[in-house]
Amino acid sequence: MGYARVSTTEQDTALQTDALRKAGCARIFEDTVSGAKADRPGLAAALAYLRDGDVLAVWRLDRLGRSLPDLIETVGALDARGVGFRSLTESIDTTTSGGRLIFHVFGALGQFERDLIRERTKAGLTAAAARGRKGGRKPVVTSEKLQRAREYIANGLNVREAAARLKIGKTALYAALQAASAVDS
Repeated sequence: MGYARVSTTEQDTALQTDALRKAGCARIFEDTVSGAKADRPGLAAALAYLRDGDVLAVWRLDRLGRSLPDLIETVGALDARGVGFRSLTESIDTTTSGGRLIFHVFGALGQFERDLIRERTKAGLTAAAARGRKGGRKPVVTSEKLQRAREYIANGLNVREAAARLKIGKTALYAALQAASAVDS
């Protein structure tokens, strides 16, 4: 079985489908959708159609996966179902021992990349914290707004009305009042 995907309606799957037919694909599923989109009906139909012993072929690796981790996950799920995978351009065929080896090397590189990103993010947050910077959004309810809200509430307004006067959300004001009362206790 084959799967072809193009990103826009101005593009054509002919190059891919011709190569897939030449490679012996009995049936070809197609999508015209960006690879970044998770919803790809043609791919979903292909995955549902495949049975144990089938092979899913694509013209190039980037036609199947949105990212390396996504590609590895998809091919791993195929393997668990007894379905092989073949990429024509990269000459990867997971039905052979060499193809499985290459694909596992790709998987290891993908994991290595994710680990590096995680480490860099953690180091960046630690460095920012050492400089006194805190992550996240700035609080909507400043100490001045909290004080004014308390005055409004003491003078008979409810939280919703106080929040409206301060032009902040009532949920944010409730949270700030609750956090302040926890600190005061």
